[in-house]
Amino acid sequence: MFPHTRAMVAAAAHAFIVGKKVAGVYDHAAARHLRIAAECRGEHLQGFDGDRQVKFGGTLPELYDSGDRIFVTLEIDGTTARGYDRGSSGAYTAEVTERVVQLYDHGQGAWFAFDVQVV
Repeated sequence: MFPHTRAMVAAAAHAFIVGKKVAGVYDHAAARHLRIAAECRGEHLQGFDGDRQVKFGGTLPELYDSGDRIFVTLEIDGTTARGYDRGSSGAYTAEVTERVVQLYDHGQGAWFAFDVQVV
């Protein structure tokens, strides 16, 4: 997965699971704050990646990244999110807590951590 796709998925998963608006994320792998916002209503998500100036969102289980023009699936099971990134043809799993998302990118074979800022 692209780093920005991982960040988008982390924000989306957090918005769905925790139920709060995401105002930004800190990507530990990149050691920087990202301007990513996400909000869900029911099974619908709308988001904006301020660093890339693109919208993302959709209705579960399909999210669309208008910048890369790709779909990413997102399925929620308790505090776990799973899905598939059609852009990289790779799966992911994410564990969500109140302030942190730990995402395992199966294609990279590595974990990535994101601190989430909520409104």
